[in-house]
Amino acid sequence: MKIVLTLLVFCLYMAASAQQTQKPPLHGKNWMAVTGKPLAATAGAAIFQKGGNAVDAACAMLAATCTMWDVLSWGGETQAIIYNPKTGKVIGINALGVAPTGATASFFKNKGMNYPPEYGPLAAVTPGTPGGLCTMLAEYGTMSLEQVLTPAMQMAAGYPMEAQTANSIEKNKAMIKGWPYSKKVFLTHGGEKREAPEAGEIFIQKDLLATLEKMVAAERQALKNGKNRKQAIYAAYDRFYKGDIAKEFVRSCQEQGGLITLNDLANWKVKQEEPLKINYKGVDVYKLSQWTQGPMLLQTLNILENFDLKRMGYNSSRYINTVYQAMSLAFADRDFYYGDPDFAPSLQPMKGLLSKQYAKDRAALINYDRNNPDPGPGDPYPYEGRTNPYSQLLKTRGYDSSKNRQDGFLPVHDAGTAYEDPAYMDRLWRGTTSVEAADKEGWVVSITPSGGWTPACIAGNTGVGMSQRMQSFVLDAAQDPFNVVQPGKRPRVTLTPTLAMKDGKPFLAFGVQGGDTQDQNLLQFFLNMVEFGMTVQQSTEAANINTNQLWLSLGGTKIEDRKPRPGDILLQTKTPEPVREQLKKMGYKLSFEERTSGPINAIYFDWKHGSLWGGSSNHGEDYGIGW
Repeated sequence: MKIVLTLLVFCLYMAASAQQTQKPPLHGKNWMAVTGKPLAATAGAAIFQKGGNAVDAACAMLAATCTMWDVLSWGGETQAIIYNPKTGKVIGINALGVAPTGATASFFKNKGMNYPPEYGPLAAVTPGTPGGLCTMLAEYGTMSLEQVLTPAMQMAAGYPMEAQTANSIEKNKAMIKGWPYSKKVFLTHGGEKREAPEAGEIFIQKDLLATLEKMVAAERQALKNGKNRKQAIYAAYDRFYKGDIAKEFVRSCQEQGGLITLNDLANWKVKQEEPLKINYKGVDVYKLSQWTQGPMLLQTLNILENFDLKRMGYNSSRYINTVYQAMSLAFADRDFYYGDPDFAPSLQPMKGLLSKQYAKDRAALINYDRNNPDPGPGDPYPYEGRTNPYSQLLKTRGYDSSKNRQDGFLPVHDAGTAYEDPAYMDRLWRGTTSVEAADKEGWVVSITPSGGWTPACIAGNTGVGMSQRMQSFVLDAAQDPFNVVQPGKRPRVTLTPTLAMKDGKPFLAFGVQGGDTQDQNLLQFFLNMVEFGMTVQQSTEAANINTNQLWLSLGGTKIEDRKPRPGDILLQTKTPEPVREQLKKMGYKLSFEERTSGPINAIYFDWKHGSLWGGSSNHGEDYGIGW
C-alpha cells in the first residue's frame, strides 16, 4: 500500500510540475546562445547577428563572462567540446593551465599544507582561457579576434555591475586588501563603509582593457604583415604568453609570492583531443577525458543502464537510492583513478572504467534497501587485461579491490549535515559558468570555463585575475596517485561540458556550474529528458538530488574539509513525505533546498521541426537568446 501511495503522490507531483516552468523555453531557427550572465548572452547574440558561427558567438560569450569576475576571469581555465558539421567530428579543447615550476608536493607540505592553497598567487596554475579562446576561434571560427572581443572590451571600458558580484567583492574585501593590484581594481570606494562597487555602478577596468587591446593590436599588425586570419589570431596568443603581457603577468605573480615563470607560460599549449564517449540507449554521450571529472557521468550512465529507471518513477525513493549509489561508485573511481593523462598515461585504466561489463559488475553492488556508505574504488584493470598496479595502495586506504565493503562501515567525517554548513557549500558550488551555442549550419559548442573568481589575485597591471585551480591537486598518492601536484601537470578538475549525439546528429549540448555537483546535475538533467520525456526547460528546472558521498575537489585546508560525508543528500523542498521517510530508513541524512537542479544551460536539437530549443535554469542569473 505504501509503495502505491508513493507512486500516486509522485504522479500527482509530476503532473503538476511538468506542465509549467518558471522560465519560458527558448526557441530559435537560426541560432541559440545560452550562458550564465544576461550581458554575455547578449554579446553572443550580437556576434550571431553579425554573421558569426556558433564558435564565434561562444568565444564572445566566454570573453564577456571573463570580464564580469563573479564566477571566473581571464586568468582561469577553459574546457570545451565542439561539433564540426563539416567533418562530423567531435573535438575536445583542453585549455587548462599547469602547475608552475617549483610546485611540488614537498613544497606545499613544507609549508604545513594538506592541499595547495585556495586563494592567492600560490593557488595559480598558468592561465588557460586566453589561449583556449584564441585556439577555438582560429581553428573553428570565422571572425577576427577583434570582432569577438569587442563586446568584452566595451564592458572592460565600463559596464553596470550586478549585485551578486558587487556583494561578493564587499564580502571578501579583507582578503582583497592583501593583494595590491586587486585592491586597486575592486575596491572602488576605498576607506568608505562599503568599499566595493554598488549594484548598477559602472565598473571600469583600464588595465584589462589595455591587455585586450594589446592582443587585438598584435592581430592587426600580423594582418598588416600579410598573415592570414588564423596566423593573426595566434600572434595575439603569442603576445599574451610570450610577449609583454606575459612579462608583466610573471613579474607581478612572483612579486606577490607566486611561482609562475616566463618559461611556464611560453611552454604551455592548448591541447585538442578526442573526447571519451559511451552509448546510452542509442544516444552517444561525449565528455572530456580524465583530466576532468567528465568520465564519471559516463560511468554512471553505464551503471544505470542496467536498471529500469522509468519504471521506478522520477524521484521515487528507489530511483533516488539507485542514482545516489551509482554516482557513489563512479565518484569512488574518479577520486582514485582520474588525473592528467599526459602523466603515466599507460597506467590509467579508462578503457576498463568505461567497460559495459565493469559497469554491470559495479551495478550488482547497489543495495535496494539501504545506501552503502563506503563503496570504495573498483578494480577496472582486469577489464582491459591487466593487473592493478595500485592494489597495495588501495589496501593502505582500507580498500581491497577483490572485495567490496557493504558492512555499514562509516568513515570518519565532520559531524552535522553538509548543507547546513555555509563554508562547505561554498566549497561545493564554487566558481564556474557554462556557455552553450549552436547555429543552423550545425556547429555546436559547449564550454565550462572557470578560475580567477572573486576574490581573485590580479596579476599586476594586466588586469587579469589568476586562477585558483592548484587546489584541485592532492599531495598524497594514497588519495589519488594520478593527481599529485607536479610542475607541468594539469590538476583534475570538476569542469565538464557535455555533448550528446543521436542518429549521427547533435541531440543535446549542456553544461552547469557547481564544482563537484556538476556531473550530478547534468546526469539527472539528461535522464529527465531521455527517460522521463521532459522538455529541455523542464529538465533544467526539475528537482534533482545532490550527494556529498565523495572527496571534494575544491576548498578547505584540512583533509577533514574534503572527506566524504556518507549518506548526506540534498532534496527539493517539495519532496513528498513518504519518500522522505523511506530515504531515512535507507540510511540517508536529508537536507532541503528550494532549487536543487543547479544553474544548467542547454540546447536541444529538434530535427523533426528543424528548430533549436534552449533551456536556461531558474537557479541563478543564467540567460539565453535565440533567433
